[in-house]
Amino acid sequence: MLSQWDCFLKNLGEWHGSFTRLSPLGEEQEDTPTIVTLEGRDNNKAVHQVVPYLPPNEPPRDLVLDYTNLNRTILFFENAAFSQGSTQWSSYGQFGGEFGLIEGDRRLRMLQLYDGKKFERVVLIREKSSQSNTPERPPLTVEQLIGEWQGQAVTIYPDLRTPDTYSTHLKIKQKDRHSIEQQLSFGTRTITSSAKIEGSRLLFRESNLPIQILLLPDGASCNCPEEITSARPFVLEMGWLSQPNRRQRIIRSYDDKGAWVNCTLVTEEKI
Repeated sequence: MLSQWDCFLKNLGEWHGSFTRLSPLGEEQEDTPTIVTLEGRDNNKAVHQVVPYLPPNEPPRDLVLDYTNLNRTILFFENAAFSQGSTQWSSYGQFGGEFGLIEGDRRLRMLQLYDGKKFERVVLIREKSSQSNTPERPPLTVEQLIGEWQGQAVTIYPDLRTPDTYSTHLKIKQKDRHSIEQQLSFGTRTITSSAKIEGSRLLFRESNLPIQILLLPDGASCNCPEEITSARPFVLEMGWLSQPNRRQRIIRSYDDKGAWVNCTLVTEEKI
């Protein structure tokens, strides 16, 4: 089993892409080209990160970060996927999570941000290595999700206990022009839910915690509560249809007190 640091090192490189700021409804508000560099130093015992920062109406500058260890707000998987973010939600102040997935020479990252209870914005970060010629995926559609998906899940914990591994099965079917139904099975549990289709949004509003999934460029999806409420567990999730029949999902789970519990990576194939 690789250490968290060794998993982090799989993100080294020069990543060319853009930071795209989106509204809570998935509408593009701002797009900024960028290059993010992660360089190993001292025989990879340290990592030097440079992120260009281009604030509006201000001179550009670089955000420089140096790492010799990792804090417990972030967890990495053995394929280099990761999630970091808030460890505790409260109804006041900023809250959110960041997700990262790698497929070959492409990387997809996402920030999901809340202002207290209210979902405030999404930042979609589409990147590729400096030598990559791999094209970006088209925007995700409902039609691409319809079908059966067989997967494997790995759940890791902040205390670095032994990960849990289990199989998953997701079946999505279109009920009519304006709605879908999905059935998710994992471990011994099965969850059935329905969503209304509104353009590039899927709205799951049958429960007391309404959820939306935004279908985004590059095969990305953003799954999160429209509003977080007290005393209800919830998840923040990013998905990536990186190939026509292959999808990865990374999930950051919180309990009914708003405390971060674990991260799960699901890798699934359409069958």
